Formats: sequence, C-alpha cells, structure tokens
Amino acid sequence: MIHSMTGYAAVSRDLGSAVMNLEIKSVNSRYLDISFRLSEDLRFLEMPLREKITGRVGRGKIECRGYLQAQPLQGVAPRERALNPALLAELGTLDAAVRSALPHAVPLSVAEVLRWPGLLGDDSLSAEQLQAAAQEAFVQLLDDFVASRSREGAKLADVLRDRAARMREQISAAEPLLPAALAAYRERLATKLREAVANLDEERIRQEVGVFAAKIDVAEEIARLITHMDELERVLKKGGAVGKRLDFLMQELNREANTLASKSVSGEVTAIALELKLLIEQMREQVQNLE
Repeated sequence: MIHSMTGYAAVSRDLGSAVMNLEIKSVNSRYLDISFRLSEDLRFLEMPLREKITGRVGRGKIECRGYLQAQPLQGVAPRERALNPALLAELGTLDAAVRSALPHAVPLSVAEVLRWPGLLGDDSLSAEQLQAAAQEAFVQLLDDFVASRSREGAKLADVLRDRAARMREQISAAEPLLPAALAAYRERLATKLREAVANLDEERIRQEVGVFAAKIDVAEEIARLITHMDELERVLKKGGAVGKRLDFLMQELNREANTLASKSVSGEVTAIALELKLLIEQMREQVQNLE
C-alpha cells in the first residue's frame, strides 16, 4: 500500500476520575520527525509511544498530544463519599487569597466545591493503570492514524495514475506529428540555405540539413518519457515507501519534457511539451505528500 505523509487520528478513554485524550497528526517531511506534547502525568509514555510510531511509520513530521481531563467521580453514592480534607483546605486558602486580591470576586459555592475533581473520594489513578490504559488506547490511535494515511495515499495514487494516463495521451498525440514536422522543417531549412549560399552544392545542403535534423530529433526523448511512465506505474503498483523514488522520476520526466520543448520545430509539439510539463508539476506536488 502507498501511504500519504498527511494523517490524523484521535481517541478518548473514560478512566472514571478523568478522561484521557490522545491525538496524533502528521505533515510532510524529508525524514521521520516525532514530537510530543504530553501533560506531566502522561510524560512517562513518550519513549514507548515513540517506539511504536517508529515501528509503523517511515517518514513525516509527526506530533502526538495527550492530556488528562479531570471529571467528578461517578457511580459512588453520596453517603459513601468522603471529603478530601487536604484539598478542601487548599481550596479555602486559594479562595481567600483570590478574594483578598480581588474584593469583588464571588466566593466558591458549596456546589462548586463539591464538584471539584478529587474532593469526593479517592479518584487518583495509579501509574500502572494509567500506563495500561494509555498503551491500549494508543494501539487504536496508531491503527486509525496509519489507516488515515493509507486512505490518503490511495487517493494520491489515483491522482498520479490519472495524470500518467493523460501524459500517455499527449505522448501518443505527439508521435504521429514528429515525422511531418521534421520533414517540413528540413524543407524550410534547405530553402533558406539555398537562398543564403547560392554556390553551395545540393550534397552539402543535404549534409547540413541532416546534421541539424539529428540534433532536433526527439524520438529518444519520447522513448525515455514512455520508459519513465512505465516505471511510474510499476512503482505505484508495488507500493510501500515510494515517495523518494517517485520524486526522482518526476525530475527525470521534467528533464525529458524540457528537452522535447527545446527541440520542438512545431507549434503543436511545443504545446504538447508544455502540457506534459504541467501534468508533471501536478504529479510532483502530489508526490511530495507520499511516504
């Protein structure tokens, strides 16, 4: 399969006292560049998560975010809950300090205090519970992320195949034009030579025309364009990490199209060469997104 370097996925896990949110996204990059933005309570996950990403992704600038969102303890009857005295005292101190600095501030209500995360019951999570939950969630996150890059890669491959088919149409249209265009140009050049050099014999004129005609012959460029198109389709069919290989092919295709344009002796062939260059540029833009 062909993978895009652009992808996104997100998962959430309800852990009772908190909701764990994980998110991963990626954009283009020449290499694999992984960065993390994790809250302090999830910082210990960076190394194992980095190893998992490296095992599944080959290239791209990847950013992984994770944080815990506290929520009141659910499923415990009010009479079974006990106040956290240390947290209650801390809230009282903070409330008094805020109202001392801001006399018009509204004090915390009883309802607000009771809804404060951690005030009722022991809703803390052990490191082992947190790590197990995060590892399990990240497996799904990474699967979704790789799948999103695969779907995007499939779309890009379809675009490349479409542009390649249009290039073949242009090349097929150019091939029948070349013999007639070359013959017409030879005749025009021979006429100009006869007018410029009256005493030059016909054999010398034919030699000069033949030498110049060989220089402007584009049969080799056409053949190389077709060869590169065959290789493009082979690489797309093979799949895998194809970005760098296809980027090189785009350079080669562009070189041949430039040569075709520079050697052209026909307005029609020139138009075809310019259309080829446009299609190659469109493909090159898409190739930049492939892993």
